[in-house]
Amino acid sequence: MSPKNPQDPQKGKPFEDVQAAEGAAAAKQESARKSAEQPEPSASEGGTPSAEGTAAETTGVDKAAADALAAAGITTTIVVLEHAARTSAEAAAAVGCDVGQIVKSLVFRLRESGLPLLVLTSGANRVDETKLGALLGESVGRADADFVRAHTGFAIGGVAPLAHPAPLTTLIDEPLLKWEAIWAAGGHPHTVFRLTPDELVRIAGGRVVAVS
Repeated sequence: MSPKNPQDPQKGKPFEDVQAAEGAAAAKQESARKSAEQPEPSASEGGTPSAEGTAAETTGVDKAAADALAAAGITTTIVVLEHAARTSAEAAAAVGCDVGQIVKSLVFRLRESGLPLLVLTSGANRVDETKLGALLGESVGRADADFVRAHTGFAIGGVAPLAHPAPLTTLIDEPLLKWEAIWAAGGHPHTVFRLTPDELVRIAGGRVVAVS
């Protein structure tokens, strides 16, 4: 059962920091799980991300995310990072973009209904949980690793904006729309892909609001 306080079990830490820490742990677990199925993927050739090709043509990545991107007509390449990006700043440094161009995927649990909420926010912003509650008509709480995987199909730190087991209530941070291109998680803590803000809105099916 999820703790009632969104800062538990690490009191004093905002939920985003707690989920980031859990994401780092999840990245290790996910790598161990993937390595049991296939060799650990290496970094993208030369360390330089490419926006050419289709997701379905990319190997060593989450198949569900790649297939969903291809089906949605998103022309991109899921880039495999050498190391899991534990923070938005690390992800931005890895692909050579501004931290504001990183799409941070945060999963919350609505306190009254128990339903999941996916918030796709700019890496430069911190989500205002009180504002989320006002937008949705009920307060939000933290979601643990099991809850995140059950409702998204992905581990914390690698939650893609699509390819979930069922449609999720999704909010998209308005500041993301100012960029020509943004980077989102590709289904694994080691992967990201490039797309436009309009493409993000289309594939996530979310409502654009100010969440910070």
